[in-house]
Amino acid sequence: MASQGAPSWFVRGDIDGFFGLAIDNLVQLLVIVALCTGVLGFSRELVFGHVLPGAAVSVLFGNLFYAWQARRLARRTGRDDVAALPYGINTVSLFAYVFLVMLPAKLAAQAAGLDPQAAALAAWRAGLAACFGSALIECGGALGAEWVRRHTPRAALLSALAGIAVSFIALAFLFKSFGSPVVGIVTLGIVLVSYYGRVRFKFGIPGGFIAVLVGTVLAWTTGLAHGDAATWAAARDSVGFKLPVPVIADLWAGISGGDLLTYLSVIIPMGLVNVVGALQNIESAEAAGDSYQTAPSLLMNGLGTLAAATFGSCFPTTIYIGHPGWKAMGARIGYSILGGGFVTAICLTGSVAVISLAVPIEAGMAIVLWIGIVIVAQAFEATPGRHAAAVAVGLLPGIASWGTFMMKQGLRAGGVGVPGGKPFGPELEAHLSSFDISGRGAFSLEQGFIFTSMILAAMTAEIIDRRFYRAALWSLTAAALAYLGIIHAYAWTPGDSVVNLTPGFAWEWALAYAMLAAFLAAVPWISTETEGGHG
Repeated sequence: MASQGAPSWFVRGDIDGFFGLAIDNLVQLLVIVALCTGVLGFSRELVFGHVLPGAAVSVLFGNLFYAWQARRLARRTGRDDVAALPYGINTVSLFAYVFLVMLPAKLAAQAAGLDPQAAALAAWRAGLAACFGSALIECGGALGAEWVRRHTPRAALLSALAGIAVSFIALAFLFKSFGSPVVGIVTLGIVLVSYYGRVRFKFGIPGGFIAVLVGTVLAWTTGLAHGDAATWAAARDSVGFKLPVPVIADLWAGISGGDLLTYLSVIIPMGLVNVVGALQNIESAEAAGDSYQTAPSLLMNGLGTLAAATFGSCFPTTIYIGHPGWKAMGARIGYSILGGGFVTAICLTGSVAVISLAVPIEAGMAIVLWIGIVIVAQAFEATPGRHAAAVAVGLLPGIASWGTFMMKQGLRAGGVGVPGGKPFGPELEAHLSSFDISGRGAFSLEQGFIFTSMILAAMTAEIIDRRFYRAALWSLTAAALAYLGIIHAYAWTPGDSVVNLTPGFAWEWALAYAMLAAFLAAVPWISTETEGGHG
């Protein structure tokens, strides 16, 4: 769509985009506060004085850049429909760093005789070191990512995102929507009518705003949202302006204390996942019509994470999934600025808790669900029709990983893998097999599923195009990753199955991929050429 003059910083659709992005970021911040105070034992002074202000710096830093980048693209192309890349805190790294870095660091400090406050400080410093390590990987990934993007079938890049969207986003929020039907189903209907029905409401009121407003009213009138005097008082006590300050000494304490090396087995795969995920989201944006340069986009992604670690946040930032969704609802440039400003305001003022009580998450979950639907649809719409099977194959590892996550959550709800209960371990696989569930398959698919999804989809796309040598190279790549432990290799902790970077541990999977590669390379020699040739 042609643009006359300079593109606008703000348009009507940015309001809708803002509500969706704000709800998404609010969820991340609520989880951070809950896990840091409840699981890690951080003081409220540490959380509201350093962690949240550090998150504000990183999120604002990135959102302003991606807004500027979008406006630059709009001016260069003469279009007024360019949407900025969405950006925020990385959910996967958030949980990984809490449970696989900071919690072990806290327990180790307590075992060494440190008091709870000192142990929490040690855990925070370990998290800062891990975040710093992730930033280095993300910045380094910007150097060769464009080559990977050029040589990877679009079906491979988009289907991996679709697997996450259909499971961790769409299905997760679908459960919540139907668990609270009066709020969830009604607001979902409003979102579908607004965005898929392309309806404009009277007085120009954005559909996203109506969905959140109606959801909030229904949540309060049905009793879904509530809060006693003590809860409101605790939330108000958190309010107070906190300026972000660099925490170089604490960051260096974590690095020099060996935390960077100790938790390298977590930092490396998380950093790589961040790079690949951001790369896939850039490809998703291009499929939606907005072509951004790979290197600067990924570099800023890493610099945002570096800013987080420098100012006290332990949580990497990333280019978010969902660009096509924000673009489809009319968001352009301003929603990114509004989203960054919102996160900054609630983090620096400590008003996260108050807002979460006033506007419950359920009020905006339909918007997030819709984003998941759009991502899944794009994976099929933006790839060649002949590659539909490749997209379907690429969906499976993400769905399998979510299913494994839900299975483990169910086990924890039943007392397995929690303090005082039976720990997770190899015997769990035997128990699951008695119910005809392959625990070994589930736990192996969970590890590195983003890489597995991309490789299987790419391999399938090359097979469809009868380029068997290329398919063999993808299978060899999977063999190498499996041997190194980046995919399929897992180890047991009392409460989880986690990545195991011991070389050769997943040798069976590595051998299987190597054997498949040999077969694929031999196909042109052992088969009869049919229509279209062998490639």
